[in-house]
Amino acid sequence: MYEMKRFLILFFALLPLFAWAQVPAVDPVGTYYTTTEDGQEDTGDVNGQTLNAPFRVVFTANPTIPDGYKSQVWYEWSLWKTDAPDNILVRRNDESFEYDFSEAGSYTVQLKAIFYGEEGTEDYEFPQEGEDAKYITFTMSESILEFPNGISPNDDKNNDELKPKPGFKGIVSFHAVVFNRSGQKIYSWDDVHGSWDGKYNGKPVNDGVYFLHVTAKGSDGINYNIKQAINVISGFNNGENEGGTGEE
Repeated sequence: MYEMKRFLILFFALLPLFAWAQVPAVDPVGTYYTTTEDGQEDTGDVNGQTLNAPFRVVFTANPTIPDGYKSQVWYEWSLWKTDAPDNILVRRNDESFEYDFSEAGSYTVQLKAIFYGEEGTEDYEFPQEGEDAKYITFTMSESILEFPNGISPNDDKNNDELKPKPGFKGIVSFHAVVFNRSGQKIYSWDDVHGSWDGKYNGKPVNDGVYFLHVTAKGSDGINYNIKQAINVISGFNNGENEGGTGEE
């Protein structure tokens, strides 16, 4: 008798869980993929994050489909800027989709779903009437891009390379060129995470003044056109160096 009582108590305690498990549901998640300042890939849950541009997000519905429902589910994803909810930027009807973000601002994503019963008439809609919708929200930061005015490529691990100052962010396109005083191109690169190591044709350049020209675009629409002198100070001034400054 005592064992029967224990069974009944446990059964009724777990009954709500069994009932809940039979209700269709979705658990929308957004996973971001981006590159850090040091060139490493970073990933994680995008909800509540403030990220630097550009980045990619994979949105997944993660449906729960209990017995008695078809595997067919109708999905509707909506993406908008948080301050403009009437201007839907993207609609998708797949269980998952990905999107590349390159414009600064705050974003909101919502998922709606309809589950079809085995008879084709018993439908379950998410979210239910009166149920709070689930939103994924995140922000893309405004852009920053600055360069130092000199480098000391002497392999002491301190200021050895010409690259953006720490804290750069929101750069969606980038091109940089280094020239010598004669206007000859010494080096160029197209990745904001790249750099110039103070060499020409694989050999250290002579100390002196060089010129940097950077064209880039920020996620906030800013066009960068940076032109500045770069002082190379390493203690290297061998006139016989074949690398030299690239000048005759």
